[in-house]
Order: sequence, then structure tokens, then C-alpha cells
Amino acid sequence: MENMVNLYNFKNTYKGKKILITGNTGFKGSWLSVWLKELGAKVYGLSIDIPSGNSMYNILNIEKKIETNFQDINNYDNLLDTINNIKPDFIFHLAAQAIVINSYLEPINTFETNVLGTVKLLEALRVLNIKTNVVVVTSDKCYENNEHLWSYRESDKLGGKDPYSASKGAAEIVFHSYVNSFFSHTNSNVKLTSARAGNVIGGGDWSEYRLVPDIINSLIANTQLEIRSPNATRPWQHVLEPLSGYLLLGQKLSEGNDINGQSFNFGPISEETFSVLDLYNEFIHLWHQDHTKINYLVTSNNYHEANFLKLSCDKANILLRWKPILNFKKTCNYTFNWYKSYLNKKEDIYAFTVNQITSFCNEKY
Repeated sequence: MENMVNLYNFKNTYKGKKILITGNTGFKGSWLSVWLKELGAKVYGLSIDIPSGNSMYNILNIEKKIETNFQDINNYDNLLDTINNIKPDFIFHLAAQAIVINSYLEPINTFETNVLGTVKLLEALRVLNIKTNVVVVTSDKCYENNEHLWSYRESDKLGGKDPYSASKGAAEIVFHSYVNSFFSHTNSNVKLTSARAGNVIGGGDWSEYRLVPDIINSLIANTQLEIRSPNATRPWQHVLEPLSGYLLLGQKLSEGNDINGQSFNFGPISEETFSVLDLYNEFIHLWHQDHTKINYLVTSNNYHEANFLKLSCDKANILLRWKPILNFKKTCNYTFNWYKSYLNKKEDIYAFTVNQITSFCNEKY
């Protein structure tokens, strides 16, 4: 497509700049750390811990490549000191309790991390008043999802039936409150925007209660996979798709006030709709090259999970010249190939990760 952004050096926006990523030890945070490091940024992280078991952060040895501050984002005094010491040019706020089922098991922790964590970050920025550009990452689940057939736009009503979704809707309300109260004037030192992305998949995700890690682990162990909602559709997209959007947001903020205080959706190709079972079948095909070894069990689901959700990305397309690049099959191939490379242990997995970013950047619209 003519005049779309050619991924992605981001006009050297990040080269030599100090970047703080909250939640940097998580799945998306690890991919973003690698991408920014390869763009020549000085990357700092802030996370409460490293995920137990396999984690991309450990697998890629990111600890030796960036400086991570291990602390709870809700420890306001420590957060204030960390930001003041780093004085980051850009902040990507990814720290979150990101699992829907865990939000039912630990609702207080979910609201504390996702809502109060955002409050304390924005309050620290209000108090310090350092010059910085901030991308607050929430979720496509921030909308009051009535599971209708049309796509949600940024102006649609916020809500959430489960604690996770509600916490993300509340984080958006917090974001807009701070923008309107403290950061809306044209000479504000703090410029910020929020990003709402769909169900991201990609190599390196080992989280509990997520479909791709569950599939990979069941294939490795040759055990039966338990699926809760096989016919539910999800806005599946490769992790690099929304990350490219976040990086474009940061670039745009650094260039002026055009998008300050605005929210943006980042979702997959709108014409594509695929279910949980579609994703499972695609991975089975990639693993076995046939469908003769399908082995799953549908289990009861005691928790409410949406069956349908689509995002409209028209705003990102018009204002950022962003649109999704990878179709469903390419998304699955990128994801499967990362796990395959890691499991085969025949090449350096950090280099393979960088090569996937490079390949993504060379994809054509």
C-alpha cells in the first residue's frame, strides 16, 4: 500500500534515547526490549519479578542487555526515585496482571496492578514534571463488549464484565482523567497516549492459561490439550504488530502534540476471523503436517470469557499510517518457527528473535 510506514527505523527516534519499559520481563516487554535495543536505545526496565519457569526474559538473557529495576509499581516512593534517576525520554507502560482467569482468582491484585499502578505512574510524572513521552498500554478488553458483529472504535463505551476487563477500562478512565487534568496544555512536559491491542501471540510466551503456550506444552509432552471455549473467536495478532504501533505512537508524540491524550486500537486484519479451534488446528498442522493427531478435550468454563470481539483500526491507519501486516497463517508461522528454533537449539535464539523482527520489518502491506 502506497505511503504506509515502511517498518521500521522510526526516523531514528529511539537511537541513543533512554527508554523505560514497565513490565519489561513479560512476554510483550521482552520483545519490546529487544526491538528497542536493536534500534540503539538505552533500555531500562521496571518489573516486580521474572515470570517463573520458562520466560523469554531468561531465555534471551535480557538481564545482561538492559538494566532492570525489580520493584512493585505500586511502591510509589521507589517508582518516583526510579523515574527521577533515569529521566527517561520515553516510557512504555506495560506492567499489568494480564490473565483473565487470574483476575477471577486475585481481583484485588488485578485492580491494584492495572489501575492503581497506572495512577501511581501518572502521578509520579505529574510530580516530577520531566520531559517525556508516554505510551500507556491497556487492552482491547477495555470496551463494554456486547459481542456485536461490528468493530469497536476508540470512542465506544468502556466497561468490562470480568475483573481483568474492568481493570483495563478503569485504567483508560484514569489515563484520560490525568490527560484532561494535568497534561493537556500544548507546553506540557509530559505527552502521552494509550494503546489498546488484541490477543497477541508469538514465540517466547510461556504464560499460564494462554492458548499458544498450552498448545506448545501439550505437543512437547504429547498430552491431551484442554480447551475451554473452542468456538470463541479472538483478534489473534503477532506480538510485533501492536509493538510496531506502540513505537509509532512514541515517535509521533516526540514530533508534536497531534496525538497527545488520544487512544488507539491495534488489531489484526479486520476481514479475518478465527476461533480458538482454528488456531489449535493450525499449530497441529505445523507440528505434524497433517491433522491425524488432533488431541484435545473441551472442558467446562466456570468463568465468563467473551466469545467475540473485533477492533476498528481506522484511526491508527489514518493518523499513524499503521495497519496490520501479517495474516493469520503468517502469524501462526512466525510464532511456531520461534518455538521450533528454541526447541531445536541449533541456533542462537536471541539472534533468531532479532531476525524475526527484521523479517517483520521487511514484510509488505
